[in-house]
Amino acid sequence: MKVKLGFIVGLLAVILIIGAAASLYTVNETEQVIITQLGKYVKTVKEPGLHFKTPFIQTVYRFEKRILEYDAAAAKIITKDKKYLVVDNYARWRIVDPLKFYQTVRTEAGAQARLDDIVFSELREDLASYNLSDIIAIQRGAVMDRVSRQSDKKARDYGIQVIDVRIKRADLPTEVEQSVYDRMRAERERIAKKYRSEGQEESVKIKAAADKEKTILLADAYQKAETIRGEGDAQALKIYAEAFEKDPEFYAFLRTLEAYKKFGERNDGCSLQRFGVL
Repeated sequence: MKVKLGFIVGLLAVILIIGAAASLYTVNETEQVIITQLGKYVKTVKEPGLHFKTPFIQTVYRFEKRILEYDAAAAKIITKDKKYLVVDNYARWRIVDPLKFYQTVRTEAGAQARLDDIVFSELREDLASYNLSDIIAIQRGAVMDRVSRQSDKKARDYGIQVIDVRIKRADLPTEVEQSVYDRMRAERERIAKKYRSEGQEESVKIKAAADKEKTILLADAYQKAETIRGEGDAQALKIYAEAFEKDPEFYAFLRTLEAYKKFGERNDGCSLQRFGVL
């Protein structure tokens, strides 16, 4: 009898321990959970810590609270100017309504598949309204903001918040890449030739203006030099005349000596020695 009683007490203790363990669950800071009872929703728990549930009939479903990343496979998109572009994009998202998330997509894999449809359709629709040059150059930021907003609106139906969508790479398809590069190179060469011709034309204009200015400066300088020289000669003649008037005989003698000196220099002094001057 005592053995049976001890066995029953032990069994009850084990059941109580198992029941207590089954009624307790923990929620981490990075998790959020929903509780269902026999398949029906009971509550959502987002606060971390130790929590209680009805054992055996209530089930805990855990979902990530942190920001997740969705990385799409590269795909072709046609632009407004009928050019193909291979776009590789990614998105950051998180679960904001665990119940709706569980009811619609259930798992992160299901959410990734749904996001693939939503984001790519919005991206394709938005990029189709722009030319290729606008997407590559200046419009990418505005395009991504609009795609993020539209994708977030649609993803809310699945308990998902799309934080942002970004393009990692936007390349031309391999089969047309070389032809596009050739056209771009030809266009750049055409522009370079245009700039060179304009530069040469401007160079000719500058050189012509410089030559004209040089000719004018030289002419003005020659005119001024001749004027100064004429004024100097006139001043010298005046001085000579005044000196001649003061002493004509001395001035005539001085002029004779200067003439002899010049004559001697031309003939190395031979004529002056012959006449006994030197």
